Amino acid sequence: MDIPTNLKHKPVVVAEDYERIDGRSAYDSDAKGLSLGLAQWNDRGRVDISAKVWRYTGEKWSRQSEELPLHRVLDLAILACRAQLYFQEEAYRFPKGYDPEHPQIDRVGLQGDAMTVEVCRRNGHIDEDVQLFQQALARDGELLGERMAVLARILGELGYHG
Repeated sequence: MDIPTNLKHKPVVVAEDYERIDGRSAYDSDAKGLSLGLAQWNDRGRVDISAKVWRYTGEKWSRQSEELPLHRVLDLAILACRAQLYFQEEAYRFPKGYDPEHPQIDRVGLQGDAMTVEVCRRNGHIDEDVQLFQQALARDGELLGERMAVLARILGELGYHG
């Protein structure tokens, strides 16, 4: 299915077959495509790149389609990778899967400051939800691992070797 090109987000690079590889929803996903393009919020004289997930209800393009600035897509990838690393290498040391006294996982330096990565203590069901989160990471290990390996390979090709 071809994603729209007549809307405010102007696709430049597309993956119009995304529904076939959308994780556990593959072949039964309403996310029909991904695009990198010119952001819908561009002002005169300023152009930003955004990433968009195009969702289709079966009848029309959904208003739930999401558009994110490209740096936020990368920030989400950083957050996902750091969470994966924490639950893979550190969480097992704590009975609850995290340290309630020190919920901060990391501070990732970005733009002269840092993104604080931490377990959300305000979640009233955090102990149960951490366990469910860990189970989902384990269940989706192959699915996520394949994508992380591809990401690592491409980052290496770009010259980012850590």
